[in-house]
Amino acid sequence: MSPSLDDAAHLAAQLLARRWLPRNQPLVRRALIDQELWRAVNERLAAVGMRIVDNVYADHISLAMLRPAEVAVFGETGLASNNNLDLPRDGVALLVVLWALIVLPKRQRQLARAEEAAEGQGEMFATDKPMPSAASSAPTLSYRSLLADFGNQLGKKMRLDANLKLLERQGFITRKGEDIAEGPLLDLLLDYDTLAPRILDGALADVLARSTDGEASPLLNAILAARHNEESDLSDS
Repeated sequence: MSPSLDDAAHLAAQLLARRWLPRNQPLVRRALIDQELWRAVNERLAAVGMRIVDNVYADHISLAMLRPAEVAVFGETGLASNNNLDLPRDGVALLVVLWALIVLPKRQRQLARAEEAAEGQGEMFATDKPMPSAASSAPTLSYRSLLADFGNQLGKKMRLDANLKLLERQGFITRKGEDIAEGPLLDLLLDYDTLAPRILDGALADVLARSTDGEASPLLNAILAARHNEESDLSDS
C-alpha cells in the first residue's frame, strides 16, 4: 500500500492532474495564507520542473514550467515559437482579442470596486478587503458581436468556431450558449503587465475600439479614453 500524501504532496498532485484549481478550494485557500505549506508545494513542483501560477485578480491557480524545464522539454526552437499549446496563428490572435475584451475591463472593474470598498471600510480595514472575484467582474462577450466585429480578420465563421472550441478545451474561455466568458487560465497564463501596454498603446487598440459588444465595448472604450487623456496631460505638462 502506498504511503498517504501530506498536504503539500496532495495539492501538488491535484494541480498536476487537473491543471488548475479554484482559489476557494479548501487546500488552496489554506496554502494561500500558510507560507510553510505554500513553500512546500512549490518545492515539490520544482522537483519536476514546475511552478505555481497565482494571480489575485483570477479565481484559480495553475501551473507553468520553470525556465530550465522549458529549455529541456521544448528546446530553443520551441521557446522561439509563438506558443507551446499548438494553437494556430489565428487561434493566438483570437486569444489576444478575447483577453483584451475580457481581462482589461475586468481588471478595471476589480480595481474600482476594491477602491470603493476600501473607502467604505475606512483606513483601518481597507487592506483586508479581498479583491472582487473574476466571476463577478469579468464581462461576458456576445458570440454574434465577436463574429461581426472580428470574423473577417480571424478566419471567418468556420475558423472562429474551431478556434473557440480549442481555446475552451485549453481552459482559456468557457461557453454559455452563445456567450463567451473568462476561463480558468485566461488571466493566469497571459502576462497582464506585458500585454496590456502593448495593446493599449499599439495598433490593436484602434481595432478593439470598434467592438460592438454590448458589455465589453463601453468598458474598453472608457479605458482607452482614460489612457488617451493621461497621454494628453503628460504631453501638455
